[in-house]
Amino acid sequence: MKRLLLACLMAVALVPGMARAEVIVSSIVSVLVDGGNNYNWEKVELPGTKCGNGSQYKFFVHRTSSPNLMFLLEGGGACWDFETCSGRAGVLGAANPNGISDDYITQFTAKYVSPLVNGADPGLPLRSRTDLVTKDWNIVYMPYCTGDVHIGNNVKTYADSTGQNPPLTWYHNGYTNTRAVANWAHTQFPTVQKLLMTGYSAGGTATSAGYYFVRKAINPARGYLLNDSGPIFMAPNSTYRSRPLHDKIRTSWNLDSVFSLLPATFNINDFGTINKMVAQEFPNDQLAYTGYTRDYNYSRFSYDRFQTPNDEESVHGYWKVDQDKLVQELNLYNNFSYFIPYHRAINASHCSTIITFMGAHACQKMEKKRYWYEYLEFPQTQTYKCYSEFVGMDKFLSRWINEGQRIRIYEPANNYNNEDPGMQIVAPLINGALGG
Repeated sequence: MKRLLLACLMAVALVPGMARAEVIVSSIVSVLVDGGNNYNWEKVELPGTKCGNGSQYKFFVHRTSSPNLMFLLEGGGACWDFETCSGRAGVLGAANPNGISDDYITQFTAKYVSPLVNGADPGLPLRSRTDLVTKDWNIVYMPYCTGDVHIGNNVKTYADSTGQNPPLTWYHNGYTNTRAVANWAHTQFPTVQKLLMTGYSAGGTATSAGYYFVRKAINPARGYLLNDSGPIFMAPNSTYRSRPLHDKIRTSWNLDSVFSLLPATFNINDFGTINKMVAQEFPNDQLAYTGYTRDYNYSRFSYDRFQTPNDEESVHGYWKVDQDKLVQELNLYNNFSYFIPYHRAINASHCSTIITFMGAHACQKMEKKRYWYEYLEFPQTQTYKCYSEFVGMDKFLSRWINEGQRIRIYEPANNYNNEDPGMQIVAPLINGALGG
């Protein structure tokens, strides 16, 4: 692996500085994971759809002979002020503040980020590539450029608090975009057997928030909702830690105009009831949440700007309380699964279905090794062991989609992934590439 990486770095060393970062990112990931796609993508532009900066919204479609369709909503931050919408806040702000280019689908994020899109858990050096249940499905790929988790419905003018720039007019056009794409998809795929609506991070939030609208528009024989790391936590009143964030985006994105269209099973004063609503409105659909207990990305959106103290361990503590309440809520509905690993050093334990499924596994009884002779097992540095079934994300997906199983795994605190020698090598390299 190290020789491959060295060769990759030598190859890109001669690239001019302006382009080097993008080339290094793609090249390192190409070496580390046998992923990516070279599909024939169709670019689609629909009237009335736009990005946050007012430019034309673009999405992409891959057609196959499959009767099944994956509707993927891309992730990438959120925004509700000048700092986060302008791009000045970096990764904690809105993705693609300058809009979507015509060749976006061939760039790094769309090409590599989702094994679900690519139909396989990509291989690593000494680790084989594994086909997934989504292999050869039709795909509608929705890039993210509105800063409103694909569900906002407002035009806002945000002033620069520093006074250095003129006010920014921002189009939170996510709801219009999502509805338009869903309606268009129905015309193109009129008889969908299985619809998997999924997304990661902000796209995960969008999956839960927009499932009712998209599923109604496409009207598949069977629906599947997979929210990856974009939980909509319960927040019925101000004592709940997620309530300040919900109040902020409710106003900035004019969510009342959208959520008032949902059935009465949703309570607009508690965004977390979106989970109840989809479970009860679509009792025969398979619904699922996945995400890490030690997520330190989405959790910062939820609490960093709204809670004190907001150091890392405090943020993790707030997140664990909200996550426990979410699990309690999902347990009430027979059609809800969850797959919650504890920690993965890739991307600050954020997102289970991006880049690679290495470390995206969960064990209900992950514990310290019980017997002295277990410490002789390879690797000797591993002090944790799974005393129940060790379920990988690929196995979860197969059982959940193909076999219709309800799967509920909430992994206890452990250090398994940190003690995995392979993860110790791969994680820093992938993180370095993602941060490139």
